[in-house]
Amino acid sequence: MAEVQAQEKPVIVFDLGGVLIDWNPRHLYRKLFADEATMEWFLAEVCHNDWNREQDGGRLFADAIAEAALRHPDQRAMIEAYHARWDEMLAGEIAGSVAIVEELAAAGYELHALTNWSAETFPIAQPRFAVLDRFGTILISGHERLVKPDARIFALLLERIGHPAQRCIYIDDSAANVAAAAALGFDAIHFTAAPELRAALTGRGLLRAPEQA
Repeated sequence: MAEVQAQEKPVIVFDLGGVLIDWNPRHLYRKLFADEATMEWFLAEVCHNDWNREQDGGRLFADAIAEAALRHPDQRAMIEAYHARWDEMLAGEIAGSVAIVEELAAAGYELHALTNWSAETFPIAQPRFAVLDRFGTILISGHERLVKPDARIFALLLERIGHPAQRCIYIDDSAANVAAAAALGFDAIHFTAAPELRAALTGRGLLRAPEQA
């Protein structure tokens, strides 16, 4: 397949957690709980996804910890660990995906990132991952107090980068976020694994097929 010409090159927007960075609270809490079932109860009932999403939307961890401890005072130490030991939730980069970013950067594609992430914890992650330097813009939900899949955060991204959705490819591991992006006109790719992403981008002419490399 012919390579995309420079003037036709799409702009590529990556989600971070679950696509390029392996973040998961289980990486920490498996160290703290004696059994998997109790850990899963804690992550479903105490520090659950909706609770964490509030931090992604700008709530301070001090307020989040106070709220959760009010609901489960016997779990205060475990709740406090969510912030105090947050860096232990980062297992590292997702190597195959990071390699794709490096190839796209080397080929001259314009790259940006849009992430649901707490404004308090993103500075912990940023120095650890050199791939973040590849992005011209990194729009962080916690700074903007808007959280995907809210259409307003996608609109804000487009305003910041100065491109229409129709020129952009968006990559995310959340089906809801992918659907929201697609509804706005992005060419949206649901990330499941690096090889599948490579195949999707190769099919669009952004990467060379292995025999062409």
